[in-house]
Amino acid sequence: MVALSGLSERSEFSPVIIRTDFTDEAAWQETTAELERSSLHDGDPAHSYDVVDAPELDGADTDAVLAAISAHEELWEQLSVVFVADGTTMRADHHALLAVTTMTREDFDDDEDYEDAVEFGRAFRTLPSGVHSIHVNLELANMDFEEFSSSAHEDPEGVFRSFAER
Repeated sequence: MVALSGLSERSEFSPVIIRTDFTDEAAWQETTAELERSSLHDGDPAHSYDVVDAPELDGADTDAVLAAISAHEELWEQLSVVFVADGTTMRADHHALLAVTTMTREDFDDDEDYEDAVEFGRAFRTLPSGVHSIHVNLELANMDFEEFSSSAHEDPEGVFRSFAER
């Protein structure tokens, strides 16, 4: 199991982006620029999200990413979603990140509630501009994961764009 490092100074209110692909620095810069443009943060937009560089997770599936996060107990307890900047993120023109729920069956009262939450899967793609909205709404329990994953499921490319763009 891979353990993530570099999270000691993280703001508990910031989304976490796990960067697993390092093949295209220009694509990464475009991704972070969009994250910063869409920031809800009053200060420096670069401080509105936390990045963990994890080249050891290059090509890893969502289970391996979740296992690495779960090894960092405090982070696992704090997050309901994590965003992954993987090879697909870097190759796609829109640089959509993978949004992965950290919620497990144990976090729900019964099987039916859990099945509803992951009806469209435990992960979906989101434009970088959606990261802050997804994170804050899930952290404040204004919305549920399935509302975002359902929206992505309805998109022709399978990407959450925003509820305003519909």
